[in-house]
Amino acid sequence: MNIRKSIARLWNSWKSLRLKWITVGLAVFAVIFGTAAYAQQVQEMDAKAQIALLRTTDASYPGKVHLLPATLETTQWGWFNNAQPPVMEIDSGDTVVVETMMHSHNQVIPGKTVDELKKLRTDFPGRGPHTVTGPIYVRDAKPGDVLKVDILKVVPRSYAANFNLPGLFGLFPERFQNGQVKYLYLDMDRKMAKFTPEIEIPLAPFPGTIGVARAEAGEYSSVPPGPYAGNLDIRDLTAGTSLYIPVFVDGALLWTGDSHAAQGNGEINLTALETAFKELVLNVSVIKGQSLTMPRGETPTDWITIGLDQSLDKALEMAKAETTKFLAEQRGISEEAAASLMPKVSDCRVSQVVNRVRGIHCLNPKNLAAVKTVDYPLSSNAEYFVTSDRGPDLNKLMANASLAMIRLLQQEKGLSELDAYGLASVQMDCRISKLDAEEKGLSCVLPKSVWVKS
Repeated sequence: MNIRKSIARLWNSWKSLRLKWITVGLAVFAVIFGTAAYAQQVQEMDAKAQIALLRTTDASYPGKVHLLPATLETTQWGWFNNAQPPVMEIDSGDTVVVETMMHSHNQVIPGKTVDELKKLRTDFPGRGPHTVTGPIYVRDAKPGDVLKVDILKVVPRSYAANFNLPGLFGLFPERFQNGQVKYLYLDMDRKMAKFTPEIEIPLAPFPGTIGVARAEAGEYSSVPPGPYAGNLDIRDLTAGTSLYIPVFVDGALLWTGDSHAAQGNGEINLTALETAFKELVLNVSVIKGQSLTMPRGETPTDWITIGLDQSLDKALEMAKAETTKFLAEQRGISEEAAASLMPKVSDCRVSQVVNRVRGIHCLNPKNLAAVKTVDYPLSSNAEYFVTSDRGPDLNKLMANASLAMIRLLQQEKGLSELDAYGLASVQMDCRISKLDAEEKGLSCVLPKSVWVKS
């Protein structure tokens, strides 16, 4: 009996001792694992801090100046995603010198055929063609704030592409079953690009896409613009202008891409002069206490209000509502008075018709005494080739006037149909002459001055 008790005591002692050793072992493991994890975390923080330090520089721009190169790690092809880790963090008031890529992670380059470009879209359905650099996390930016992005400088690379994909996208995909791509040298000394030996396109580079993250989580295409700005394709937003964007998530998450060297108002064949920027200098600041429901732009002379919808008619109604609200605020008048004033002072253009969500933007003078001086010719004159139309459906007016312009350029200047389509996409300017819901007017003009040789 005593022997059995002794064995039991020894067994209990061994179990107690084993438990202690297991406890000690677990504690040691926890310490080692925790220390390793902490060390890894510190290493990662050190690495991020080192990268951030190496991306700051001295330059004569406002705030701290950051350099953001375009690499596979700092860019996304065709998607925005709120969950994408920021590639840079900045303070309000800082400046970022951003580099951008050509479409499809730099695969739209001289030498690529139009069939290869089409394959880049059909092999990757759902995503947009754009390569966007970012996101940039702006400290202190909170939902409900406004992000002001000043475009200080734009320097494109040496070439650009204009193309229409056979049977896909653009305003007339069914009509244009044949595609074409043209690669153009960007002569920034002369600020011109030769479209043909006889035609020179004036260059006015601007970012087609500047935007922030949506409120909704998840991955979404870079193509449609929205309240978050994005692919607005407003050609007036060149160097020296600003874009004001509502903020929907902490840090705003700023992106940019779809770099353009020139673009028509309408962008009808799908593309502008598509390029990449060696240097896009953006000063970014957070505005507190001012809310916006839609982005607004600012040029040295005008404020830009914006309407967006899949239908141009609804986009125009949104642009009218945004403009009325703006004019009432700007001039301290009632919205009823602002609605009456708008047709007399606001100059509305078709921004683009190829981004799934179509866009209209209106230029509103800062000078309260200014009167509208823009022309709405109905037929060609010494300065412009002109096509025009009137009616209740702005989508039909845009299609009719654009197709008439393509035919006019073929008849008057002997261009091929594909060249006429491309030239109208990068140079035609479609102006809305009459804003009434029941009767709208549209004048599309193309300057004859682009022909430098007859």
